[in-house]
Amino acid sequence: MSNKINHSMSLAKPDALDITNKQKIALAIGIIGLLILTLALFNTDFPNKGLFLTLALGLISGGIIIYSREAYLSKLEGIKNDGVWFKSISSRGTWGWIVGVILTAFYIILYFFPKYLGLGTDGAENTGLISLFDPLSKLLSGRPASQWFVYGTLYTVAILAFGYKFILKYRHNRYQQLRTGSVMFFQLGFAFLIPEFMYVMNNDLPYYDLKSVWPLNYYIFDEWSVNGFLSNGNIGLALILFGIISIFVITPILTYKYGKRWYCSWVCGCGGLAETAGDSFRQLSSKKMSAWKLERWLIHTVLVFSVVMTVAMIYTYLGYDKNDFWLTRGVFISLVIGFLTLVFAGVMYFKRQELGKDAKYGAIGFFVVIALLLIMHFTGTTNQIFYIKSGALRSAYGLYIGSIFSGVIGTGFYPILGSRSWCRFGCPMAAILGFQQRLFSKFRITTNGGQCISCGNCSNSCEMGIDVRAYAQKGENIVRSSCVGCGICSAVCPRGVLKLENDSMEGRINPTEVLLGNDVDLMDLVNKK
Repeated sequence: MSNKINHSMSLAKPDALDITNKQKIALAIGIIGLLILTLALFNTDFPNKGLFLTLALGLISGGIIIYSREAYLSKLEGIKNDGVWFKSISSRGTWGWIVGVILTAFYIILYFFPKYLGLGTDGAENTGLISLFDPLSKLLSGRPASQWFVYGTLYTVAILAFGYKFILKYRHNRYQQLRTGSVMFFQLGFAFLIPEFMYVMNNDLPYYDLKSVWPLNYYIFDEWSVNGFLSNGNIGLALILFGIISIFVITPILTYKYGKRWYCSWVCGCGGLAETAGDSFRQLSSKKMSAWKLERWLIHTVLVFSVVMTVAMIYTYLGYDKNDFWLTRGVFISLVIGFLTLVFAGVMYFKRQELGKDAKYGAIGFFVVIALLLIMHFTGTTNQIFYIKSGALRSAYGLYIGSIFSGVIGTGFYPILGSRSWCRFGCPMAAILGFQQRLFSKFRITTNGGQCISCGNCSNSCEMGIDVRAYAQKGENIVRSSCVGCGICSAVCPRGVLKLENDSMEGRINPTEVLLGNDVDLMDLVNKK
């Protein structure tokens, strides 16, 4: 019997639920799998690397599966908070900080010091952790593993194993099951297996994750990548065209019909990891107004940076002579400025009223981008852009956005900032889709204010830092650029107040008057003001 004094006067038990003996065994199994990977990291010479790799990944996955089945199948279906704010790992406690430090250290080594993982250089064989993955890499593509193959394998295993846990947790909600199955499928197939098989079929093709769209896939337009695709005939040209069509045709159409959730919650690997492995940390996303303001400034600053850097990257390898190729630097800059001006003019003409004071900031951003592009064009030389070496400039985007922000901070800080800090504050793709969703999409989350009991489950579970309860209490539609449409707010609502809908554009944005119930006449009256 515990002698711990409980000072809480709550009728409900405030302490975190104790784990069962079966869950302790599951944790031990998973830790043994991690121990094998740790031993490999310290250059342990395993007699059969394929066997030990299978054993390590199997034990980790098996431990997660056994733990999850014991945690959720022993209870009735439905909403489960399970004292997340009383567990050290999920409430920024000691274990949370330890996990955060370990993840951050792993990402720093992965991106900047792969030799400590055992990556062989100058033709040398792999050692350490990377060599343990050689058998799997050779089985799939016939080549030794790299640090990115190790990362991709662990990433995929995490989404699959924790995806199973997520499906069990939300087994009362079909939308969550389908959504999780989708991100598991796209990660395993499109992000992991297909690129490996593409290498087997044509090893001259650059790596291409078909579901990764610019600006996430920032390297598709780099010189080495473009040359690699163009040198492989029709298939390489088709892949470049698919990437361009994805940007300008596919994503706008799907976002118009379904909101950004089609990508951020159903396809994207970053979102997939956040929803599965990061589910235990979703409540840590700050709901403060200051965080929302920082989010809006930071993510759009990253978007401006991404646009300018991508244009500059392409600009560095274009020529001046139209006799060599019609797409000269001057033509390219003119096309980019013309396209951006067309988008800006269209938004200002059709959506100026909805933007309100944000139109001013949008105009500032637009003119900053145009000014930077013009400065780049009139000051650039063959070897320098913005008075910086073109090679250094091309690598800057990948370093600061692709590595430090999305990896080291975005995932390493799960236990501190919540599971979608990258998606919320830094992802330029989320910024583009959010812009389209806010102004041109049919998607919204409708609310029934008369049924809301202000329990706060919805706001607590929102990983994007949206105070959902504030909208629900007023019966106001939720139309936010940051909303990824994960639907967890709806899944945890005990009263069915929230509903994800794709409807007409009319009446999406509500004023702030308090609405009582679902009186249709009142809704029509207010929305037509």
